[in-house]
Amino acid sequence: MALSPIKTCVLGVGLAGLTFHVPFVLALPELFTLTAVLERNPQNPGGKVQQRFGVTTKIHRTVEEVVNDPEIELVIVGTPNDTHYPFAKAALEAGKHVLVDKPVTETVKEANELAAIAKAKGLVLYGYQNRRWDSDHLALKRLLSLPSSSPLSLGNLLEFESHYDRYRAGIRSSWKDSAGAVYDLGSHLLDQALKLFGRPAQITAFIQNIRGVTKPEVDDIFTIYLHYNPGTLFPNQFTVLLRSHILSVKSPQLRYAVRGTKGMFTKYGLDTQEEQLKAMSSVSSILEPSYGLEPESIYGTVENIADDGVTITKTTWPSDAPGQYVGLFKNLAGAIRNNEELEVKWAETTQVIEMIELAYKSSAAGRTLEVSKV
Repeated sequence: MALSPIKTCVLGVGLAGLTFHVPFVLALPELFTLTAVLERNPQNPGGKVQQRFGVTTKIHRTVEEVVNDPEIELVIVGTPNDTHYPFAKAALEAGKHVLVDKPVTETVKEANELAAIAKAKGLVLYGYQNRRWDSDHLALKRLLSLPSSSPLSLGNLLEFESHYDRYRAGIRSSWKDSAGAVYDLGSHLLDQALKLFGRPAQITAFIQNIRGVTKPEVDDIFTIYLHYNPGTLFPNQFTVLLRSHILSVKSPQLRYAVRGTKGMFTKYGLDTQEEQLKAMSSVSSILEPSYGLEPESIYGTVENIADDGVTITKTTWPSDAPGQYVGLFKNLAGAIRNNEELEVKWAETTQVIEMIELAYKSSAAGRTLEVSKV
């Protein structure tokens, strides 16, 4: 017997709500129903959702209205970072499942408190780490899974470099300009790295406000090193370098540079889904074969050293599996309705916040910090 769609409310109708959440709820009517949105000051009767998608839904103006709405089963939190914890907590305490945009909270203490409430009430609490479903990240995972016998294998990994650079001299009229780059973009880079390689032994961070166009304490660039000791997973000393620079003059920007004992992988350009979601005329486009496909012009390159230690061969490494943020929403629905295992576990998203807190401490102290073992 088919299960009824999950009655959903999206909090916030800014970039997150209208680009990363509402389209997927609408595109999967067998799994979700957009029951309501939180929009504090709608400029017309149908609000921004009707204006963007031609869909009429209930509009709540306060979080109190949302949590007291008995119809709503799932709350998606896509509001500014400092509201994630109180809004998610209110929804959980009202007995509703919750999907929280990154960063899930501002502190580990807050994340752990939400986890305890969800566990006590038997609710699904899910961190929105959508970039695990980026096309270039999926291509990278496929490359790293090659056996050592493959001629395209990178060998034992030595260094993993992951970037989210851009050029933006001014500021936008957005709350994100006061959120800081580490919480904004670092959440993605840290999540991908921790999922790929696990918990590091040490962390070193350099966090700055280089433009001076916002408050001095609001960072706009960062470089974070995760240090891994030699062992079973990494026979050699292994370093992860995560970087975001706001004044990077490059097109396309560097995305990945992965060095190993037998080769190197280099990748430029970003996953296409965000731009497609902003431009699409119909949410049905999400389910079309062309969605999430990366142009061949920004496919990655693998360079391998021959046995002579001199000759280098270059091979295009395609991002031939399309990016699929829809996979996160399908997994979320399966977890709520069928008790499926979460592909983004709350403990993983909490670990991201832990590394962010350590990164700020490392940068402020000007030294490398030990990461406690779990």
